Amino acid sequence: MAALNIDPSIIHQLVVPGSVVAHDTTNFMSGHGTYPDPTKTHLKASVAGFVHKVDRLLCVEPVENTRYLGEVGHVVIGRVLKVDQTRWIVDIQSRLDAYLPLASVNLPGGENRRRMEDDERNMRQYLKEGDLFTAEVQQIYQDGTLQLQTRSLRYGKLGEGILVHVRSSLVKRTKNHFHSLPCGASVIRGCNGAIWICPATSSSADSNAVDTGGYVKNIESVSLDVRKTIVRLSNCIQILNRLGLPIYDTSIMQIFDMSNVYDIDELIQPKVIQTLANHLQQQTRVGSEKHDETNNGADPYAHEMREE
Repeated sequence: MAALNIDPSIIHQLVVPGSVVAHDTTNFMSGHGTYPDPTKTHLKASVAGFVHKVDRLLCVEPVENTRYLGEVGHVVIGRVLKVDQTRWIVDIQSRLDAYLPLASVNLPGGENRRRMEDDERNMRQYLKEGDLFTAEVQQIYQDGTLQLQTRSLRYGKLGEGILVHVRSSLVKRTKNHFHSLPCGASVIRGCNGAIWICPATSSSADSNAVDTGGYVKNIESVSLDVRKTIVRLSNCIQILNRLGLPIYDTSIMQIFDMSNVYDIDELIQPKVIQTLANHLQQQTRVGSEKHDETNNGADPYAHEMREE
């Protein structure tokens, strides 16, 4: 009978606030993103998103979450809020604070041993309150709390650079989130919407990370040209965020190359942003047309040859 009180076509469909998702409140339970109307005869959506049904539970998953929803394997950039007895409490712009256990970090020199009381006393030598660092989501608990790990040397404390906050839904999930751009800077794209822009790492810094476990800041002097490049990249990423465009290495370099005709301070002007948006749309349209022409011009016998 419960199946008759809900339109099957609405499952996984986009709804807006106020849309009726179920015509019965007795056979369905109200989940996240839904609420019963004043007469308690219907369930309605409270957010814009997609309807999901699990047994009797109805919920609406928002199209764009204001808070980060983590997944195992995601690269994130977090800030230490508190140093606990055997773990760090970290802000990663999620609904709940994340945890970084002492057992999930690299020790100086790459030692692989059991953590002792001395390690607990020296935790602030690795990370202290206010420090920024990169990590990977290792585990998700039932209440949604994320556990992090930094066992790889590519993770660790962040030194000189700029932190840019964007919508986490715009950060494109790719195989690699650590990019050394040809413009002379490095970008780390956190899946939680935090993007770190810094000077390109040198070989000496990489060898130092091996010795220190990645928990010593790089405080080498940065040239004026590199600093200008970092600021320009920051403005370009903010433009992508403002336009609601996917943020990944290719899109960053596209808008960076387009922005070279403008001064850095001009990139915050609405007219310049609109001009760059139009150029990006033209490039995207041309790229899609070339892709279609390539597919249309493919050898019609190629599929048959592969089957043979």
